[in-house]
Amino acid sequence: MRANTVLRTLLALQSLYVRGFSFAEDGIVIEVVPSNRVSRCSCCEARVRRGYDKRWRTWRHLDLAGVKTILRYEIQRVECGSCGVKVERVPWADPGSNFTRAFEEHTAYLAQRCDTTTVSRLMRTAWQTVGRIVRGVTDRHERSRADRLDGLRLIGIDELSYRRHHKYVTTVVDHERAEIVWAAEGKSAATLKQFFDELGPDRCSKLEAVTIDLSAAFIKAVTEASPEARIIFDRFHVQRLAHDALDQVRREAVRDAIPEDRVSLKRTRWALQKNPWNLTGFEHDRLAGLQRANGPIYRAYLLKEALLGILDRRQVNVARAKLDEWLSWAKRSRLQPFAKLARTIKKHSDGILAYVQTRANNGRIEGLNGKARTITRRSYGFHSSSALIGMLFLCCGGINVSPAHVRPGSTH
Repeated sequence: MRANTVLRTLLALQSLYVRGFSFAEDGIVIEVVPSNRVSRCSCCEARVRRGYDKRWRTWRHLDLAGVKTILRYEIQRVECGSCGVKVERVPWADPGSNFTRAFEEHTAYLAQRCDTTTVSRLMRTAWQTVGRIVRGVTDRHERSRADRLDGLRLIGIDELSYRRHHKYVTTVVDHERAEIVWAAEGKSAATLKQFFDELGPDRCSKLEAVTIDLSAAFIKAVTEASPEARIIFDRFHVQRLAHDALDQVRREAVRDAIPEDRVSLKRTRWALQKNPWNLTGFEHDRLAGLQRANGPIYRAYLLKEALLGILDRRQVNVARAKLDEWLSWAKRSRLQPFAKLARTIKKHSDGILAYVQTRANNGRIEGLNGKARTITRRSYGFHSSSALIGMLFLCCGGINVSPAHVRPGSTH
């Protein structure tokens, strides 16, 4: 068997012939040509006939037996009737890329499962190059699949921080597919408006419900773009407001207490925040003593538990009546943090009661955001939002990539 035939088999690439090879200082350079006789435009893939000047160009391919492998081809410019003068299309790489598709797919597969530093060492590329390859693979898969914004009915919206919480990315998740369908830098109403602009009026009108936190920016963007969609406030964020109000009452009581009582009040923090069924016997005794020692803190604890009990209810009419009673109690409690919380809850009561009726929440998007934070830590941070968004779509957007030895349709 000729050496050129062996190399073509080892490359495992379709639609090319091997013309020759040579050895360089850091690997092997293989001269190839496309097997198709008619050239195609790299932009629209239309057939073209007229060719212009040629120049040598190289593409990085997967290593052969641990040896760095470069493909080399004398590419020409062609004249396309629609696109004008473009370079010809090659079957082993995307236009403008310096890597073969097999190399990019294998790199993206590793990036889904390893930290970026490890991927860059395994593939012998720069750290930043891994991010560019990930974005390219993501774009290629997006072009080959149906529009991920089609068919949206129930979505969740949240923000994700990166760069030590100084930068944010807004993410939109399809609850039914459990996939991130859109992401952009920022967390303002203008940022989210970009999503609804891409969605368009027709698809906005088909949205049935949107789960969000109590962000005024998100509320404004959703109500303006899709007034028919039902806004459902995430239970976790409502519950957290109650926990924060309780802790604020506790801190104020500690600050105003005499020195002898401060230590015992400080040690009640975790017992106050835990669910009653998770309390230990010692913590039960501590709360019982708190009922006698400090009425305001215990009253705040009861308010917190009462609100959580309302959120646990299944009948929306009963929950509405109980919520009205709770609002009246919180306003008369003489606890400023809970009076403020009551005003917030009254303002957003429809969205809170919508949770009681539908049980829809941002749990799925919070889970995906947790995965995204793991990706951020695994990559030791991102210097740009585009690199983070590329990784989000690769790992949380339903994109399936395979290692180089797995052929399409194979199970191994």
